Amino acid sequence: MLFERLKMQYEPGEPIFVEDVSIEGVNRPNLLQQFKTLADSGKIVRYEKGVYYIPKRTRLAFAAGPSSETVATRKYVERRGKTIGYYSGATFANFIGVSWQVPMKMEIATNNLAAAVREIVVGKQSFIVRRSIVPVSVENAKVLPLLDLLKNLDEYLDCDYGEASEIIQKYALDNHIAQGDIDRYIGKYPDSTFRAYYEMRLFRVLA
Repeated sequence: MLFERLKMQYEPGEPIFVEDVSIEGVNRPNLLQQFKTLADSGKIVRYEKGVYYIPKRTRLAFAAGPSSETVATRKYVERRGKTIGYYSGATFANFIGVSWQVPMKMEIATNNLAAAVREIVVGKQSFIVRRSIVPVSVENAKVLPLLDLLKNLDEYLDCDYGEASEIIQKYALDNHIAQGDIDRYIGKYPDSTFRAYYEMRLFRVLA
């Protein structure tokens, strides 16, 4: 029964978090035993504690599992169809192009963390995971990484302010960020965020 349900809800290679699975009439110890039985039989594979996947067969017949980034994204960024986090800091700075350095440890801000910040190992990769300043939702998941970037802008820049301004303005326009979106959250950030906002001349492009 459990395996049939998993096959209906998850694609091969997609991370399955045990805490997300429930079956009416089945208690938690019994459910955990069913996961173990399926793993022992090879129908699913244990990725790490509390995380499994249905093996995806390749042409070489190896069981291909999810990457560390995929598991981290599903745990801290997109969980059960809801946006709960975003990639931030040096990771975001590199993504939009104001930093040319590829960070060794990807950074994530999320609702799904009790501590202020933790270094978390997923698979063989380390992530710096922080509790988000404000709750993350699909409505603000593009705005908050921008404000995080502005908060510590000088820490990330590998280009001059003129080029950085053009890159950041383009990001804001491409993601339809309006002045009202900035106003709604910028008060939660330190004064350095306000200064960078004006130095990047974002007020000129945001409606």
